[in-house]
Amino acid sequence: MLWPEGIGRLLQLEGTARDAVTIDPADMPSVVAAATASVGIAPGRKIVSVSSTPERANIEALIGCQGGGHLRAALDHALPGEREAGTPLYLLLDDISGCSLIAGFVVVRWPQLLPLNHERPRINLEGVCIGFAPGNSSLIEQQSGAVTHRVQQVGSLINPDDPHGWHDLAELPGLSMRRARRIDVWRDGDTIVIDSAFQDSAGDPDLDRVAVHEYRLQATADAATLTLQTVTPDPRILPFRECPSAKHTATSLIGTPLANLRLAVLENLGKTNGCTHLNDALRALAEVPVLLEHLDRGLL
Repeated sequence: MLWPEGIGRLLQLEGTARDAVTIDPADMPSVVAAATASVGIAPGRKIVSVSSTPERANIEALIGCQGGGHLRAALDHALPGEREAGTPLYLLLDDISGCSLIAGFVVVRWPQLLPLNHERPRINLEGVCIGFAPGNSSLIEQQSGAVTHRVQQVGSLINPDDPHGWHDLAELPGLSMRRARRIDVWRDGDTIVIDSAFQDSAGDPDLDRVAVHEYRLQATADAATLTLQTVTPDPRILPFRECPSAKHTATSLIGTPLANLRLAVLENLGKTNGCTHLNDALRALAEVPVLLEHLDRGLL
């Protein structure tokens, strides 16, 4: 997430995703599906440009749509079948809403770049998620104008013990944000094991890079029915005191078919029933059946 025209003007989203099968951790993984997306976002979260690889004939129908609201319905209309196929491109485009919403966080880290007469808009967030439930400390901070995001300095995403675990990651300028996702899946007898991670980080003039959201998510599913058996969210970094309480909400999804998680999360964990960012991590597990198909073909 970059600001090539300066804070408050055009936001540029550049996304890369891949599905890869690892047979031997010592070897490079086999990339079985990949996509990139480039999206220009004007103030008001309005899409003003969009392109992708692989190319999609009707993708420009998204121009004029707004991040949030009915964007996911517009995606289904413009790119029918993409969601059902669980493609890397769909996962990138589905993230437009969340990325365009959180992108403004980096402004908090670079106040010296703001005009002298700039006033941060105050938005009533009460009831948006569990972190902003009525009476929470986050709302008191917001009303006082002294919002304190609890962040943590973070380093490289790449694990030295698993150098092939990520695709090539672009070097980012200071005025940027990055949303990173990882979903690892393997079979253990009659159980599907899922280990997932999610992080939103921003450039910082003093700390190089800080994360404002980070979850680790471990889950299992029945190999025969592909229904969720267990789910354990681990909130690592979240901005407000009450945010981690969302980890208790995910168990309501147990018994849900993995492929239905996108809809089930929206139906069961909306507003103060869940955390926007944990919900993002949970919804993405709907792609696990597709990853299993890739895995099984790779093992043949």
